[in-house]
Formats: sequence, C-alpha cells, structure tokens
Amino acid sequence: MPEPSIRIARAADEDELAVLDRATWSTLHAVAPRPEPPYPPFFDERHRPEDFLVAESGGRVLGYIRLTHPTPLPSNAHVLAIQGFAVADEARGRGVGRALVRAAVAEARRRGARRLTLRVLGHNTPARSLYASEGFTVEGVLPGEFLIDGRYVDDVCMGRGL
Repeated sequence: MPEPSIRIARAADEDELAVLDRATWSTLHAVAPRPEPPYPPFFDERHRPEDFLVAESGGRVLGYIRLTHPTPLPSNAHVLAIQGFAVADEARGRGVGRALVRAAVAEARRRGARRLTLRVLGHNTPARSLYASEGFTVEGVLPGEFLIDGRYVDDVCMGRGL
C-alpha cells in the first residue's frame, strides 16, 4: 500500500466517512451503542469537515482523526483534543493510524495549540501503544468509568505537550 496522503476533510467525504465510522465500530473503543438506522449525519455543527484529517490512498478514504477544542472556555483555548479516530480494517498495521496521529500533532501545532489530549479505553491496548509511541503519556485514569459488555472499563486520559 502506498503511503497515504493526509488532508482536511471536505463535505463531499461525508458518506465515505460515515460508512467507515460504522464499519470500524467496536467495543474496543466505542462507549456508545452500535449505530442503527436511521443514521444521523456524520457532519453536523459539532463535527465539521474542517475538524477532521483524512488519510487516503488511490482516492479512497482509509481513516480519519478528529481534532477539536475540549471545552469552549477561553482559558482552555491552547489545548486541542483528539475526539474520534478510525482506520479501515484493511489499512490497519500499515502505518495509516500513525500517519494520522503525526498529522494531528502537526495540525495542532499549526493551529497554535500548546497541548494535545485524548481519552482512550483502558482495554484498547493497540491504541494506547500507538499513542505512547508518539509521545503521549497517561495523565489520569478514571477507574471503571464505562460499563461495556458487562465489564467495567477504565477511561485513560493521555496528553502531550507541543
């Protein structure tokens, strides 16, 4: 697979991103129930195309990562958060996720952020390993924060300076 290109999402990506999002749903990372029809729009006033970086190769979307402000507070404006990340099954293990994380770090810097944060489920070992290898450290743990498939799962807060 050739190196994916990373770009800001466009409104025209909505359908392809929505299909990818539903196809990659898993209790490994999702805290909300599996989406069922009728599906809500992928983009809305809180999830704008410009908030998403898209990885593509050969004109096909392989993944996305969403950057947003964790709060609307001016005192928190120097922080961006990763709140959404998906990689197509066939692209996993090929560097697409790492390319998206690195692009998110670069984009956060470009936007003037001083910190980048995220939350990841404690049992999501692949994601936690990826984030740690890209300079994110555990900054807090909310033990048993979510009940998923009959198990209590930790919510791990990670972050890194920019």
